[in-house]
Amino acid sequence: MTIAAAPAAETTSSRDSRPGRRVLVVAALVVLLAVMVLAGFALGSKPLPPGDVWRALIAPDGGEASVIVRELRLPRTVLGLVVGVALAVAGVLLQALTRNPLAEPRILGISAGASVGVVLAISVFGVGTLTGYVWFGVAGALLAGVLVLGLTAGTPDGSNPVTLALVGAALDASLGAVVVALLTADARTFEEFRFWVVGGLGGRDVSVALRVLPFVAVGAVLAAAVARGLDALALGDDMARGLGHRVGLVRIGGGGAAVLLTGAAVAAAGPIAFVGLAVPHLARALVGADHRWTLLVAALLGPALLLGADVAGRLVAPPGEIPAGIITALIGAPLLVVLVRRARMAAQ
Repeated sequence: MTIAAAPAAETTSSRDSRPGRRVLVVAALVVLLAVMVLAGFALGSKPLPPGDVWRALIAPDGGEASVIVRELRLPRTVLGLVVGVALAVAGVLLQALTRNPLAEPRILGISAGASVGVVLAISVFGVGTLTGYVWFGVAGALLAGVLVLGLTAGTPDGSNPVTLALVGAALDASLGAVVVALLTADARTFEEFRFWVVGGLGGRDVSVALRVLPFVAVGAVLAAAVARGLDALALGDDMARGLGHRVGLVRIGGGGAAVLLTGAAVAAAGPIAFVGLAVPHLARALVGADHRWTLLVAALLGPALLLGADVAGRLVAPPGEIPAGIITALIGAPLLVVLVRRARMAAQ
């Protein structure tokens, strides 16, 4: 059965591997991302023409447009770029490492670790601002990811992607119970935590994005470094070793990158759903399974989707807004269903 399926896979790979097509896809996504960035600056409860946006960014005069663009929309746009890249690239890594098309950043318990860190910061240390407890969220996420990787490394089949997913799911459930216990004991903590856990880009300033940017940068570099190894892992561990790849280092590098990226994104913006799950599928549909291209396309699609969701949330019910995390869930679910149906039809 495996031998019979190989030619079809090879045909699909060769069709998707045309350099010209991939370059066109990347160019189109760069334009799409630029449009979403402009929309992030221009659209909201008070729309602004592009000329006013440009003047507010280049030569602020202290007027209403300058205040709206620089103090309200610039921070959330920058954060959307950073978080969108982090979640999308982390999703590609986790789906490759676990060989599970439904894997997403929660699978290693990283989101739950960030939640525990934020709750402890509020309830135990009395931190009441996002810029203050973002560090606790990052630390909790990193500790959770390291714990999962350490536990799986100590098992006989620690390299098995199923083991990694099961340990991560168990830790996610355990840490989730800890969060619920802490929240039920303190109403003030619940009120503070509720703002963060919905997931969104509003209410943050540029300093939040700058705090997590180093983690995202390191994670992105690690992801690029293991891209070829991820291609080999898709063929199986034995085949990857036969091709000269050090499977253990690829898994550690990819897992470490996913932990850094997810931890930074979740700590800054809350547990935003579906970006890390749906974007990798869409990236593979556009450029195939070569992870060098898939990671690049995901890094463009992720922020475009997140910024688009943020803008949509502002336009739905002005002057109020719906957090981006809710919009991504509403968009991501049907998008994922369409992608799965297309994949099944292509496999038939």
